[in-house]
Amino acid sequence: MQLAERLNTISEPQTIKMAKLSREMKAQGISIVDLSLGEPDFRTPDHINEAAIKAINEGYSKYTPVAGYPELLEAISIKLKRDNNLDYPPNQIIVSTGAKQSLIDAVMSIVDPGDEVIIPTPFWVTYATQVEMAGGIVKYVRCGIDQDFKMSPEQLEAAITPKTKLFMFSSPCNPTGSVYSKEELAGLVAVFKRYPYVAIISDEIYEYINFVGGHESIAQFEEIRDRVVVINGMSKGFAMTGWRLGYMAGPLDIVKACDKLQAQSTSGANSVAQRASITALLSDLEPTHKMVAAYKERCDYVIGALKKMPGVKANYPHGAFYAFPDISSFFGKSDGETVINDDVDMSMYLLNKGHVTTVCGSAFGDPHCLRLSFATSMTNLQEAMTRMAAALSRLS
Repeated sequence: MQLAERLNTISEPQTIKMAKLSREMKAQGISIVDLSLGEPDFRTPDHINEAAIKAINEGYSKYTPVAGYPELLEAISIKLKRDNNLDYPPNQIIVSTGAKQSLIDAVMSIVDPGDEVIIPTPFWVTYATQVEMAGGIVKYVRCGIDQDFKMSPEQLEAAITPKTKLFMFSSPCNPTGSVYSKEELAGLVAVFKRYPYVAIISDEIYEYINFVGGHESIAQFEEIRDRVVVINGMSKGFAMTGWRLGYMAGPLDIVKACDKLQAQSTSGANSVAQRASITALLSDLEPTHKMVAAYKERCDYVIGALKKMPGVKANYPHGAFYAFPDISSFFGKSDGETVINDDVDMSMYLLNKGHVTTVCGSAFGDPHCLRLSFATSMTNLQEAMTRMAAALSRLS
């Protein structure tokens, strides 16, 4: 049977591949410290779990509205006003089975075959694949470590063409942890104002994991807000990855288009996850703040340890839970057995010789770097940094 041609544009994410290799080595009895997956190591807070149990006991086991329970849409609207000073009525919000579905529904609603989509690199691996699945053409713009992995207005201006339909980015960013300030966003907005045909998808899933104060959304700028789609969800800030609950807020026509798409794919999101999310969004955020404090402590330790390793260049991530060090100074070096030609070689070297799992930066659009997740215990991180330093010291 001949499979669809579109499958040729889809490959296994490196994050999943490295986690799989880690599990295989662990099954062989090898001690591995896994820094590959971006998943909170905390339990979902008790009050959210209790809300889910209550929902089960109250019989919330039926099909849900495609866009989400009205009470949840109202809770998201309240959250957006409370935390971001954004006014989105419930009819401009839709709930999906995870932020990833919100993203692809938005892309499918905006991008036609041949449209150009600007993605600053490094970027989350799924963005490009989603654009290609929609028939769009990805236009990458490299934003290196010396500019804190953030796009400048000049770079944005140079990238836009008459074929540009969409701009996609995240802040805080996966994989770099970089966070755009209000002033930096204003610089991009000044460019977007000159190109009213360009839509913007702002992935804000790491909003709460922010080490520099309040989160700034590009949707706060009224001049462009009628073409901004805000993506968010419950997975990172509430340690609810397995609950699969994401949402978007945006222009009414895009939200209605996503409702139409979702009605033909997944229909409404999980009923129990929705009821629990109402409680999560409207309750005290103290459990989230405690998680963020732990991530900040881990971040300080990991970046400090990386900066002590000769040849490693690391910026300080101001959000999310990733370090994205530049390890290109090791290219061409060897431990006498393995030659490090690129980031893929380095990632495999650290796995096979250091027994630490990382993800190659080329998966995120920057072949000079590696991504390390610090969403694990301090004990694991200390062991990982010790192993990594030892493995790198053998390269010359």
